[in-house]
Formats: sequence, C-alpha cells, structure tokens
Amino acid sequence: MDLDSGDSPWGDEPSQFKPSQDAPKPSGTEGEAAPPASDSAPTVRTPGRRGPRGTRKISAQATKLESVDDSVDPLGPLGEVPAEAAPASTDEAPAPPQKEAFSGRAQSLSSPQATGDTLESANVDEESAGFRGPPPVQPPTETDGPKRQTQPSMSVEQAAKPTFQIYVGDPHKVGDLTSSHIVYQVSTKTSSKAYRNPEFTVTRRYRDFLWLYNSLHASNPGVVVAPPPEKQAMGRFDTNFVESRRAALERMLNKIASHPILQHDGDLKIFLESEAFNVDVKNKENREPDIGQSKGMLSSFGISVGGGNKFVEHDDWFHDRKVYLDALENQLKALMKSMDTVVLQRKGLADAAGDFSSSLHALSAVELSPALSSPLEGLSELQIRIRELYDRQAQQDVLTLGITIDEYIRLIGSVKMAFTQRQKAFHTWHAAESDLQKRKNTQDKLLRQGKTQQDRLNQVNADVADAERKVHQTRLLFEDMGRLMRNELQRFEKEKVEDFKSGVETFLESAVEAQKELIELWETFLLRLDAGEEGLPYYVPPSEVTDAPTESTETATESTPLTAEEA
Repeated sequence: MDLDSGDSPWGDEPSQFKPSQDAPKPSGTEGEAAPPASDSAPTVRTPGRRGPRGTRKISAQATKLESVDDSVDPLGPLGEVPAEAAPASTDEAPAPPQKEAFSGRAQSLSSPQATGDTLESANVDEESAGFRGPPPVQPPTETDGPKRQTQPSMSVEQAAKPTFQIYVGDPHKVGDLTSSHIVYQVSTKTSSKAYRNPEFTVTRRYRDFLWLYNSLHASNPGVVVAPPPEKQAMGRFDTNFVESRRAALERMLNKIASHPILQHDGDLKIFLESEAFNVDVKNKENREPDIGQSKGMLSSFGISVGGGNKFVEHDDWFHDRKVYLDALENQLKALMKSMDTVVLQRKGLADAAGDFSSSLHALSAVELSPALSSPLEGLSELQIRIRELYDRQAQQDVLTLGITIDEYIRLIGSVKMAFTQRQKAFHTWHAAESDLQKRKNTQDKLLRQGKTQQDRLNQVNADVADAERKVHQTRLLFEDMGRLMRNELQRFEKEKVEDFKSGVETFLESAVEAQKELIELWETFLLRLDAGEEGLPYYVPPSEVTDAPTESTETATESTPLTAEEA
C-alpha cells in the first residue's frame, strides 16, 4: 500500500481512525492542528518526540489562537463551539464514552476553565440523556444535617454532669417504746457511672441524714451544704410533722445531688447506695479519723484553728454579704412566724367547724320535725367537710411556702458556717505566718553565733523551710475558699429566687383550689335547700341515699331534678 511507505510507521492510523464529536482527535503536539483544506487524509503526526518540528508547532499554535480564546470562556463551550475548533488532548488517549462523560461533568462542575474536549463530550452526553446539569447531591446533605444538629443538644459540661432523682418516702415507725424512731426509704435514679446500678433503694433514719450533712460540711470547706430539718422532741410522731420532715429531707438530698461539687463526694455515695450503712461509716471513720470534726481540712496543717483573736473582715464584698444575710435571716424568721400564725388560724377554723358540726348534729337529733331536722343534719355534715378542707389547706401551706421559708433559714445558717470556716482559714494563715517569724528569729540568732551551732542551724533551716511551705499552703487555701464562696453565694441567690417563686405559686394555687372547693360545697347545699321549697322533702342527706335507700327516698331523689328544672 502507498500509506506504508510514509515517513512514520504510524502513518496509517489517521486514515483508519475517524474522529467524532464524542471523542477528542489525537494530535502530535499541543499546538499542532490538521490542515483546513483536507477532509480525508490528515497529516497529523502523533509521536511528540521529534525536535526539529518545534517551529511548525509554534506556527500552528499561532494560527489557532482566535478559536482557542472562545473555548476558554466559561459560558462559551456549552454547545456553541464546533467540534473542529476544540483543542485536542495531548497527554491522554481517548477514553471510553462513559468515563469521558463522567469526567466532563466533574470538570464542568469543579472548574470553569476545563478543556474543550471534556466540556464538549459532557454536553453531548447530557443532550442525548435528556437532562442538563449534574445529578442532585443536596438531599443527602439535608438528611445528614438534622442528625448533626440533634447530637450536640447539650453542652459538654452538661453531658458530663450526672443527673439524680431522689425520692424519700414510706415513713414508718420502728423499734420499741424506748428506741422508737421513724425510718424512710430513699430511692435514687441516677445516670452517674460511679454507682453500681442506675436505680436503687435504701432505708435511712434521721441521724443518717445528719451524719451526711456534717461529713459533707467538714470535707468541703467553703461549700454551702443544704442542712436537714431541725430536731423536735415533742410530737415527732405526729402525721403532719412526719410528712413535713419527709418533704424537707427529700429537698435536702436533691439539692446536695444537684451541686456540682457535692454530687461527686464519696460520703453521698455511701449514703445513697450502701446496704450496710453503719458498717461502712465506721470503717470510713477508722480510716479518716479527722473527718467529722469541726477542723476538717485545716487540721492537716498541724496548726490550731479558731484562735482567740477576733476576726476583722478585710473584704468589702464579704462584709456586705454578711450584713445582707443577717437582715435576710431576720426577715425570713418574721415571715415564718406570720406563716405559723396563718396555719394556726386555719387549724382554729377547722376546730370551730368541727364544734359547729357537733352542735348541729345534736340539735337535729332533738328536733321532731323532719322538715327541719334533715337540713340541720345536712349542714352538720357540710361543716365536717369544711373542717377537713381547712386542715388540708393548713398542711398545704406548711408544705409549699412554709417549708421553703424554713429551708432557707437553715441554709443561711449553713452559709454562716462557711463564713466561719473562712475565718478559721484566715486565722490558720496568720498563725502560720507568726510561727514562721518565730523560726526566722531563731535562725538569725544562730547565724550570729557562727559555726558553733551548725547542727542546730541546719535543723532550724529545715524548720523555716517547712514553715514557709505551710504559710504558702494556708494562704492558697484561704484565697481558694474565698473564690469558692463567691460562687456559692451567687448560686445561693439564684436558687433562692427560683425556689421562692415556685413556692409562692404553689401556695397561691392551693389557696385558690381550696376556695373553689369551699364555694362548690356551699352551692351544692343551697341547691338542695331550694329543691325542698317545692313541697318535696326539705333535705335528703347523701348518706341515707347511699347506705339505706327506701321507697320514699328513691322517689324524692328521682323527682328532685325535675323540680329543680321547673324552678
């Protein structure tokens, strides 16, 4: 054949391969292009290793600059550039149509300056497939978005903070006449991993709650610990007193468990979880004999605390808070006294309603006329229900607002104990400084004596170093306690507002409900009296209808609604 005698052994390939619009035409170099006059036998040389043809490449590139400029425009090559004007790829062989179409879509999405052959092949495939643009990718991102938003629903600190739900219930009396006491069931639900189970129940008595308070207060100086209710010698087995104490103990445990410092204390874990509580407490006291004493952490420095020198507050912020707490305590005590007066008044109304009911019952028994004895008996039963209502309202007043007032009076006492611990830390710091000064004086005397007291001087130097370490530690303890108490007092103020707001709202709601119930009782009684004015029996007590129904009673109850409708 004539083609076999060409300059290149690859000269027969351009005649066998006919370029199409789906694939780029092979070329020898980057700037070389086919002659425009020939359509059947192009003279393009594919090998790119020939050096002498460099000038021909430059001239061919110069002739096609105008057509290449149109393809560089991001808006130009989409269907407007003909297949002959697109520059050919030099480094890669023609790819299959499917892969070429996919790469064309990717390049058209990623870069507007993609090569003309990939843009052209992408355009052809999209037009043949009947759609335009890449496949939608937005729905997967929308489905993943809400999942990412729902995971961080709380902060890292809140996620790491364990939750506690503590219930104190089932108070019952145990023991004989000499050792009788009330025990409570303490049920806990927690998310903390420090406990063996997420839910557990133990039995505790009042002195166990008192041990928890003293232990937490001694091992956490400067922290305001919620105290238990005070002891009461008389009437400690009364139903109302036991219920109010149960509610106060439950509030105490939940406040302790919600505290960010106290909820990690080992004493709380022993109290809530231990089945052999007395044995565990005794073992702990044997291991840590200082715990439970008033010195607490300060006794570890070997310096006596609570010296005779009177403490003078040097911080104006603490001085103002102390004055404020004293005034708040006096106001809360006055409010508690008024609350007790209100409760006693309600109990007096209940007693008066009971006495009135007894008098009405006696009068109805003497009266011979049934038209008058029945309404008197009904009014007597109404007064009994009113007495029960007053008793219940008095108990609700104690459990809503009264227990909140009493709780914060005791909390102020706990805050004052924290102030006392800070004063002890201040005295410990200054006692350490005075001890350091004494040792330094001894050291100066030995230094003036020369080398005759060298052994004693070495010992005094060690004592001075130890005294300096104690001064540094006690000063840091005092400063840390001050910062801790600032946070504790801010927490106290925030919880005080929330608790009093909730207590007042519950107090008002219970008062409104009690008045509604009282009005309903009187209205029901008046409707029965109005029904008796139409010639029917004057009053039919509900007990007679339910307990011993007779024919006359059944007739009266059936005809009473009809008469009321006619009226």
